[in-house]
Amino acid sequence: QMTLVESGGGWIQPGGSLRLSCAASGGTFSSVGMGWFHQAPGKERERVAVISWSGNTAYYADPVNGRFTISRDNAKNMLYLQMDNLEVADTAIYYCAGDPPSLIVPANEWAYWGQGTRVTVSS
Repeated sequence: QMTLVESGGGWIQPGGSLRLSCAASGGTFSSVGMGWFHQAPGKERERVAVISWSGNTAYYADPVNGRFTISRDNAKNMLYLQMDNLEVADTAIYYCAGDPPSLIVPANEWAYWGQGTRVTVSS
């Protein structure tokens, strides 16, 4: 069983940057894929970025490609999402997720979830 706790959300103006963190405990963080999802009001939870257990492979949703960077530190059991050039459309609750059967699967196939951290992009 893996517990995930996100942090780093907040309010930011368009064009700004935020770094989200996800601390993992229990389970085998260093041997499973991890990812970030977001959910805006009235919308379904969507994949933002995912990363392989080694960190060598990452995939990004088209709207964030080139602006967001996912990374992990297996020695510290930490997952990160660096978000640059933020846009109003990025406003959502961001969730850390872990241990999917493969990286590109729907949200309901991911085994572990954090409680989420809210990101608000507004002027």
